[in-house]
Amino acid sequence: MNNVKVVDLGRMDYQAAWDYQEQLFSAKLQLKSANRDLPTEEQHLISHELLFVEHPHVYTLGKSGKPEHLLLDEAGLKAAEATYFKINRGGDITYHGPGQLVVYPILDLEQFKTDIHWYMRSLEEAVIQTIAEWGIQGGRYTGFTGVWLDAEDEAKARKICAMGVRTSRWITMHGIALNVNTDMGYFKHIVPCGIDDKAVASMATEIGERVSMEAVKGRFQQAFSQVFGAELS
Repeated sequence: MNNVKVVDLGRMDYQAAWDYQEQLFSAKLQLKSANRDLPTEEQHLISHELLFVEHPHVYTLGKSGKPEHLLLDEAGLKAAEATYFKINRGGDITYHGPGQLVVYPILDLEQFKTDIHWYMRSLEEAVIQTIAEWGIQGGRYTGFTGVWLDAEDEAKARKICAMGVRTSRWITMHGIALNVNTDMGYFKHIVPCGIDDKAVASMATEIGERVSMEAVKGRFQQAFSQVFGAELS
């Protein structure tokens, strides 16, 4: 069973959290390179981290995203007290902000399973199990990543959790954004994930009351541990 260290970063600016991810990511890649020249018994153990964070208002655009999916200019961003980054994950544009649980797994999938499809579906499953604790039934929407509500109903389908990852030599970074008590008005300033005909949702809007972020973090850790067969510390 792999051990995964949980690191709660609290509220952190997007750039600082991105830099921290990159440091962990690069260090693991360097260890992998060094291990190639060492006998098995002398190879360095590559650790795993699960980063929890909330960001101030920020929009991020993935490698396959379209800049026009941000509907604000510089003045609009300033008025919304939001920042904007073009980043190196997959996917299109999304929003991060207070009341949203962002999770960045920095894992070596060679110690789990070398299958990106499995990894993405496993992250989704951990979220599905998490929100079920609050009576919210999540699912998958064919052709799209993330966790959706009423996915079987074209007219009602809405996304509650966005996903976007980067991998290199089976090391992962970036991850998921689960809307817990998120100010949903900020999604009006983008075409979320490049999908212009589907709504977004939060746990709070679904159940009609605010949700304990600490409780959500705890339940997600349990679900992650079960789905990934990992011990969290």
